[in-house]
Amino acid sequence: MAESDDLLPDDVRVIRALQVAPRASFASIAGALGLTEAAVGRRYRRLRADGVVRVAGIVDPGALGQSKWLVRLRCRPGSVAAMADALAKREDVSWVALCAAGSEITCAVRSRTQDERDDLLGRQLPRTAAVLDINASAMLRQFLGGRGHYWAALRGILTSEQESALGNDGAPFTEAPVVARDPVHLTPEDEKLLAVLAEDGRAGLVDLAAAADLTPGRAARRLQTLLDRRVVHIDVEIAATALGYRAGANLWLRVHPSAVKTAGRALAQLPQIAFAAAVSGPHNLHAVAHCRDLDELFELTSDRVGALPGLQSMEVSPLLRHVKQAGTLLAGDRLA
Repeated sequence: MAESDDLLPDDVRVIRALQVAPRASFASIAGALGLTEAAVGRRYRRLRADGVVRVAGIVDPGALGQSKWLVRLRCRPGSVAAMADALAKREDVSWVALCAAGSEITCAVRSRTQDERDDLLGRQLPRTAAVLDINASAMLRQFLGGRGHYWAALRGILTSEQESALGNDGAPFTEAPVVARDPVHLTPEDEKLLAVLAEDGRAGLVDLAAAADLTPGRAARRLQTLLDRRVVHIDVEIAATALGYRAGANLWLRVHPSAVKTAGRALAQLPQIAFAAAVSGPHNLHAVAHCRDLDELFELTSDRVGALPGLQSMEVSPLLRHVKQAGTLLAGDRLA
């Protein structure tokens, strides 16, 4: 793990425990880590207040039968920041970053309906005067990102016994189709549960039940169904800079088609890679890297990524400013 100027070792252990079990009680986390329940609660509240970590329920439109898209926009000089901020305010845009020295915006579109997606990609963006060029790629397979397959930078912070106590059985992440073959149809009660989880992924069953007008038992069962069907995952968002990772970049790779799965799975194991997916278009693999500095980014791309089987070409686009990640706005280098 990278050195951090802001976090103590127990802070990082609490963050890793949340990655493994984001809805675990403070008592359970304290028991696994050998801390007091009060100490875990204090650390979590401070980490959240300082914009280091946020736990939120993230809806996966793929479970609802909708595709997910990665979009690169080239904009007119002077209009990029305003365009990025406008995109970040949309609920169906979950990730926004300024790249290429400020001339490009990369964003992830996760619309929950086809009409919503078509309106943004097919009508609104093409008609925006500030947009010079649009390149949209459909996500075909996700190798890293989402509940159960988290950023590996904190792997090894806890012992295997501690992770087992928190419910991590060590089973590998199971890849699934990006768009479900049997879409889930949400009920009004589901929507209310998801709205509460979007604000706080650790919201208690009593609060969830009250919001959806259900009993706590029914709320618990419905939440488990939504988790099992991958409608929602409880995401632990981390400000990478707080862990000492201050150089981020988009990696756009062109890999031989027969090697895409192997290369994508290899990317997912690298501690500097926070997201990896197979996509459509001229580049068939996309990844987001977080490194300590540009020198580490160079070493990563030349020695590790550059040695991936079947790699034919690679574009490295440093992140100038991160505006939104997984639905959470950023203020400077911290989660807002």
